[in-house]
Amino acid sequence: MRCLIIINDPPYGTERLYNGLRLAHALSNQEHDVVVFLMSDAVVAAKKGQQTPAGYYNSEYMLDKAVRHGTVLLCSTCLKARALNESELVKGVQPSSMAALAEETIKADRIITF
Repeated sequence: MRCLIIINDPPYGTERLYNGLRLAHALSNQEHDVVVFLMSDAVVAAKKGQQTPAGYYNSEYMLDKAVRHGTVLLCSTCLKARALNESELVKGVQPSSMAALAEETIKADRIITF
């Protein structure tokens, strides 16, 4: 099964990104194809070099794991609006577009939003 997970919320302050990535990991562990699309403030999760307090989840590490087991796409318009460029991003994430999101939506068997 191909699953598309769309995440909109920022990496910290709510737990939607955290839970969306946890679900992505659980689905990929069950041999499903997983595509994660980050848009709006969720794209900030892909900034490398994050330092979080001990015992707190780190979205950079979680995205690294998601990249190893699936595909992580980022809204390019959202990146530009937040002044993030490719050199600042976690290795393996891919700047993308609404056209690509539309294509992934058509291909997906399941679509989940956070």
